[in-house]
Amino acid sequence: MKKKKLAILGSTGSIGVSTLKVVSAFPALFEVTALSAKGNNIKLLAEQIKKFKPAYVSVHDKDAYISLKSSINLKGVKLLEGFEGQLKLIRDCESDMMVIALVGGAGLIPTLEAIKRGKSIALANKETLVVAGDIVMREAKKKGVKIYPVDSEHSAIFQCLNGEDPKKVKKLILTASGGPFFKYGKSELETITPEAALNHPKWEMGKKVTIDSATLMNKGFEIIEAHHLFGISVDNIEVVIHPQCIVHSMVEFADNSVIAQLGVTDMRLPIQYALFYPERMNNNIGRLNFAKLKTLEFFKPDTLKFPLLSYAVAACKEGGTAPAVLSGAGEAAVNAFLNKKISFTGMAKTIKKALNNRKIIKTALLKDVIAAEKWGRKFVEKETKNNAIC
Repeated sequence: MKKKKLAILGSTGSIGVSTLKVVSAFPALFEVTALSAKGNNIKLLAEQIKKFKPAYVSVHDKDAYISLKSSINLKGVKLLEGFEGQLKLIRDCESDMMVIALVGGAGLIPTLEAIKRGKSIALANKETLVVAGDIVMREAKKKGVKIYPVDSEHSAIFQCLNGEDPKKVKKLILTASGGPFFKYGKSELETITPEAALNHPKWEMGKKVTIDSATLMNKGFEIIEAHHLFGISVDNIEVVIHPQCIVHSMVEFADNSVIAQLGVTDMRLPIQYALFYPERMNNNIGRLNFAKLKTLEFFKPDTLKFPLLSYAVAACKEGGTAPAVLSGAGEAAVNAFLNKKISFTGMAKTIKKALNNRKIIKTALLKDVIAAEKWGRKFVEKETKNNAIC
């Protein structure tokens, strides 16, 4: 079998590392031709370069670029710097598939550039479709590019829909762990620290996704993402809290039958499915032991305690630049919380303020959504600049 050539954008993040674990499990089937990283973990990036020997590497941070250049032997590697370097990597490297594992709004332009080059996409960046879902899906259709979801929930739906008539879908049901504060009272949420919020009960993820999971913003983003990926109205997408994280999502059909995808909580599973689709490969990731599953629970989410879920639904319904404002504001709010400039509950309040203060453009061009995402970020940064929570 011919080796599949992979480019991984965001190789030192959680998804990037898990992707390379999948690659390592099937060394005869993959060739890593390009890696890109922000640059905050140069040691790990250097190890990846030595092991996978990519032809292209891009590093966003200038100091990290200089450090990497002087610290390891880069013979045979084209080392590129900054945002433009990353775009050049996408344009020039040989790849059958691009894994987009970048964080936040940084994923949009690289994804569009990869689509422009006709590359298949394994998409792990929610914000790309949140900010510009209509534009991205339209461009992918125009270029005949396939987008394979890497999020466990969207991978689950993708698997449940395999071979089914899309017209017979009644509802998509996204499951959510509920995060570490699912059982907290509203007043208890006021004093949550970043350290506590980063301690997710089930999944190992990057900081931003972990905080978004704790606030249910992540699930709101996933609703918007599912709307674009599968062409389903947001009114027909439902969220249920499922603390065990065994059922990754479900699809209800016209006859009221429900198909669910189950598996262990390991991101290598959806990554592997995206990389090998439509093939299924044996692995050593682990199996569910149904005899040990004592219970599978499902609850309705409490949007009074976690209002960001309902804000995301409202932004999706409003359309245009509203989701882009939500994404930019959300990214800045998470940073402010992690830097202790805003409280856990303050994130939702500040994001709502951003949504209420931006005029929404209904029929939005790419430049409009980019401007709206940037505005949302800057608005929250300004709102939280002089705050300090002791």
